[in-house]
Amino acid sequence: MIRIAIQSKGRLNEESLQLLSSIGIDVDSPKRKLVSKSRNYPVEALYLRDDDIPAVVAAGTASLGIVGLNEVVERAAPVEIAARLGFGECRLCLAVPKASDYTGPAWFNGRRIATSYPNILRKYLDDNGLDASVEVITGSVEIAPAVGIADAIMDIVSSGSTLVANGLKEVETLLESEAVLIARKDLPEQEKEILEDLLFRIASEVESRGKKYLMMNLPQASLDEAIRILPAMRSPTVMPLATEGWCSLHSVVDASELWEKVRQIKAIGAEGILVLDVDKIIL
Repeated sequence: MIRIAIQSKGRLNEESLQLLSSIGIDVDSPKRKLVSKSRNYPVEALYLRDDDIPAVVAAGTASLGIVGLNEVVERAAPVEIAARLGFGECRLCLAVPKASDYTGPAWFNGRRIATSYPNILRKYLDDNGLDASVEVITGSVEIAPAVGIADAIMDIVSSGSTLVANGLKEVETLLESEAVLIARKDLPEQEKEILEDLLFRIASEVESRGKKYLMMNLPQASLDEAIRILPAMRSPTVMPLATEGWCSLHSVVDASELWEKVRQIKAIGAEGILVLDVDKIIL
């Protein structure tokens, strides 16, 4: 049995539970209990505030945790980053009022900056030789300039709409963040084995995101060009058809490239193109 700490509410909670479900692990939601055991896997979930997760994992109360990289860096907890999970993307940015005459980092000298991430901000200021005052705020950082608490802010940004709504503009990015799986150091051997299986399942899930499976009939004479267009992960699967001079070709492509690939493959004679979602890719 291994314990994994998960954010108790919010988007990261939902996406963490979706990840576990997608790799075949069912746990109850935090609406029912603080700790819940999986019914089909040797894992139990401990639901916590996101900023508590790095310390709890470092202390060994939970052996694993799913949390934003920004929290791991801010807390400087002695944990291992076992995997990047590809969701919960955001960035930590410095933002100033839209009307500011911002010309570069030196603008912050002598200014007050409000943030919920003082350690990351102070390191940035030190690394860049800047002399600014750090005002620590635990919520609604974006309103600090409007109410006179600070001249600028450093906060999490996803779409940027909250900054725009509060009359602010991004000027510097300090950290690109996403959800990560963290592990305490010196895991017992039995827990290491569970972690390795989890990482195997997670890698298959992450690899399958944004992929489409293509099947088509193709003139044999166009096969070399089709392989150039659709290289797949190693090479496409090619099978002969009953009709002489034709073959069936199967390949996997990124969803972002799908329509361009379809256009190219049709141009060389492909017919009966079938597009399927990819559930898992086992590496």
